[in-house]
Amino acid sequence: MMLYILRHATAEEAASSGDDGARKLTERSKEKMRAAAAGLRAMGLKFDAILTSPLARAAETAEIVSAAYENIPPPQVLPALATGVAAADAVTALRAFAKHGEVMIVGHEPQLNAIASILLAGAADVTHLRLKTGGCIAIDLPPRFERGGGELRWMLTHRQLRQMRK
Repeated sequence: MMLYILRHATAEEAASSGDDGARKLTERSKEKMRAAAAGLRAMGLKFDAILTSPLARAAETAEIVSAAYENIPPPQVLPALATGVAAADAVTALRAFAKHGEVMIVGHEPQLNAIASILLAGAADVTHLRLKTGGCIAIDLPPRFERGGGELRWMLTHRQLRQMRK
């Protein structure tokens, strides 16, 4: 399975309700994410599943990516991608999607970095990747989805993804 790990795009500083989970993407960030999603498509990437954290900023990011692919597939909420969930628990939840060839997850730091570390090096605190908002990592995983068995294929920033659409 090829796993694409996408950090949500830039969100507003504070939600009107004061709830961190309700923070939405800024209008400028939505525009940039649409361009980055076009870059993903221009790269020839396709997804069998797009999984997202239930938090608004991640869900909006996943919706933008899905829209670039005419909503095929539509994003699915995976509660294990929410903030505060241990990366090991998120990796366990991802095993249910191992039968898919291409999966994208959209979530938050520091969990995404820890997920990548588990998949690449076997533990959450070994690999330290600086995944900025809107950035994406591609990890090739073996069929058995084993810890430390992944191979990093690439890591691109939001800006690099936008440039790929040209």
